Amino acid sequence: MYRPELDSVAGSLTITALVAMLPLLTLFVLLGVLRLAAWKAALISLAVSIVVALTAYSMPVGATLSAGLEGAAFGFFPILWIVINAIWVYNMTVETGHFDVLRRSFAKVSDDQRIQAVIIAFCFGALLEALAGFGTPVAITSVMLIALGFRPMKAAVVALVANTAPVAFGALAVPITTLATVSGESEHHLAQIVGRQTPLLGVFVPMALVYIVDKGKGVRATLPATLTCGIAFAVAQFATSNFLSTQLTDIVAALVGALSVVVLLRVWQPSDTYVETETDDDELVGARSSSTGGAARSTGATAASGTRRGEVRRHDEPVPSTSAHDLAARDEGKVDSTGEVVKAYAPYLIIIALFILAQLPGIKGALDAPTRSFGWPGLDGLQTASGKASTLPTFKLNWLSAAGTLMLLSGLLTIPAIGISPSKALRAYGATYRQLASAILTVMAVLGLAYVMNASGQTASLGSWMAGAGSAFAILSPILGWLGVAVTGSDTSSNSLFGALQVSAAKDVGLSPALMAAANSSGGVLGKMISPQNLAIAAAAVGLSGREGDLFRKVVGWSLGFLAFMCVIVFLQSTAVLGWMLP
Repeated sequence: MYRPELDSVAGSLTITALVAMLPLLTLFVLLGVLRLAAWKAALISLAVSIVVALTAYSMPVGATLSAGLEGAAFGFFPILWIVINAIWVYNMTVETGHFDVLRRSFAKVSDDQRIQAVIIAFCFGALLEALAGFGTPVAITSVMLIALGFRPMKAAVVALVANTAPVAFGALAVPITTLATVSGESEHHLAQIVGRQTPLLGVFVPMALVYIVDKGKGVRATLPATLTCGIAFAVAQFATSNFLSTQLTDIVAALVGALSVVVLLRVWQPSDTYVETETDDDELVGARSSSTGGAARSTGATAASGTRRGEVRRHDEPVPSTSAHDLAARDEGKVDSTGEVVKAYAPYLIIIALFILAQLPGIKGALDAPTRSFGWPGLDGLQTASGKASTLPTFKLNWLSAAGTLMLLSGLLTIPAIGISPSKALRAYGATYRQLASAILTVMAVLGLAYVMNASGQTASLGSWMAGAGSAFAILSPILGWLGVAVTGSDTSSNSLFGALQVSAAKDVGLSPALMAAANSSGGVLGKMISPQNLAIAAAAVGLSGREGDLFRKVVGWSLGFLAFMCVIVFLQSTAVLGWMLP
């Protein structure tokens, strides 16, 4: 039996908390300052957390190592189990060429790049976030934007800023599921609160994207579209998370947001059409990207009499040979049949249909039937600092109803739907594991670190110490989540690190534990755009590797501005001013 002492170092809570910070500080410094590879930083930080647990908290060796192994296991199942199978589905569409068909269909919705940014980066990016997360939306949407004529730097910035409001419910709501597990709060209750915070961001993000593309004039010109999309997304995200399904939240919100814009464009169009073009001063870059411009022009963009030129490309912003030029060259004169378009959308329709069916009472019960919960070996008698039995040793193995298993079934149904051979699909599955090898190791190590810190009492010590801020902790709560995601690149990992801490601190100062836990996730989504991992993914996708610092400077203002907005919302929700918003 093990019960942590929160002031185990010299009988001082402050000193103990400072020692408990070491694993997190190690992770922050290795990733944010020394720019060490994420998997290396995670493993080193895990080792530090184990040393702190053994030396500062006198946790038994067996229990410490067992807690780390349980965290790693939880990192793979259910978290990575979702991501792996989701990216496998995407890789199959790339293998068969149906991803190109999907991209071209988006280009036909509007020839205005401001509208394209909203539909592709925000709406389609939200759908990708809902199904996979973990950098997938940034990588895919930034390449799609370049193929439609966006400058590489601008495409990356738009993709990064768009990947905010949907993140808390990304990867079929894994961040919320993880937060509920580590915090002990109800998953549905947390989803309800987050669903009353992030939709407020969703209203403004489309306008922010248009501002990045075309500044204030563009915002004014497209206000009907951005407001329609933002409000539709926000209402759908709120309604789904509160009354329908946590896992389906972003899927529904993304589809409703996109549909609202498509319907609006049938009765309204911007007064002018914005398309970026090259000039004679950019002859070399223009020559390399002329086919990309053609991709945009093939949709009628430059033919419109009201077309307005955008910003000129810089010579140091090359068009990646693996994206814009090659994709546009393949698009030249290409006309997709109705059957090919249907096949391109089929994988996502299959996923949506399967997950909706899985939520029906009779089917849901049958899928949950084989679920088994068991005590994790080596953690018998584990207690919290208050002396209560800890929930950490209980491991839930819902292998049939898990979102990752449903995604795997969706992938199997996708094979005949898109016409890929079983052998190619199998090779794509193996390639997906190789592609995600370092990410798999990183997530498992970070979850192991989180479980060691939670089981040994390190997070509880930090929470009790931070509770000294009193009611002002409501302002610090989103900032903690923001820092966690900025360093780890994952709202899931941030919730694992700080979820229990938020609850502990909230109880000590008399704030709502569920509100503070939810604020960790809602604030965390705003750290995604400045995380080294996401910056690296975006830079690599658009052919600007090595210019992550430039990307950081362009997005950090948006990150901090939205964070300040979220801090105000959470603080007011902790008072009578906006307390009525909470369930």
